[in-house]
Amino acid sequence: MTISIYLAGDSTVQNYQADSPQGGWGEFLQSYLTGDVQVINRAIGGRSSKTFVEEGRLASILDVIKKGDWLFVQMGHNDASKDKPERYTEPYTTYKQYLKMYVEGARQKGAEPLLITPVARLHYKDGVFLNDFPDYCIAMKQVADEENVRLIDLMDKSLQHFAEKGYSEIFKYFMISENVNDYTHFTKKGARKMAKLVSAGIQELSLPFVKKTV
Repeated sequence: MTISIYLAGDSTVQNYQADSPQGGWGEFLQSYLTGDVQVINRAIGGRSSKTFVEEGRLASILDVIKKGDWLFVQMGHNDASKDKPERYTEPYTTYKQYLKMYVEGARQKGAEPLLITPVARLHYKDGVFLNDFPDYCIAMKQVADEENVRLIDLMDKSLQHFAEKGYSEIFKYFMISENVNDYTHFTKKGARKMAKLVSAGIQELSLPFVKKTV
């Protein structure tokens, strides 16, 4: 039986056209997984945990997700948009409440939820790569603890990887390297590397669907 992994997320996760310089890690995750798993990427740019629910996008996943499937959730970038109240969620109240909707919805269908902290942006200061969403990362970890949900700390993994590679290499991971004033979105190279970090997180959780070569 084929296992489906549904991705709920934002523009750092979503699929892009093959000829687009921009990429999301969701479009590359399949290449790191075994053949009995299919990735169904429902991530879309500009969405927060709140608007993904309000637009019916979570409901559309829950309509088709089945027992044995997985729901991977990376939210936080757009939740932090205080200047866009339609997107904004407060980390320790509404953000957590919305995340629990994903968790409970998946479990009601016999599927397994997995939370993923927001991936890092290219924010480099005084020789250090910075976490732009610390409260959202903490809040998501609280939900994981409170609801006994598996979690991949992609913020931590991405920051560690950035520190290991250095700014000049990590610069190529982001659209700023394509002469766009963009320190958030990934090039194909960066997105592929973030997918590899997610697959490493899956492997660390001892889940059976990562290729042995990763």
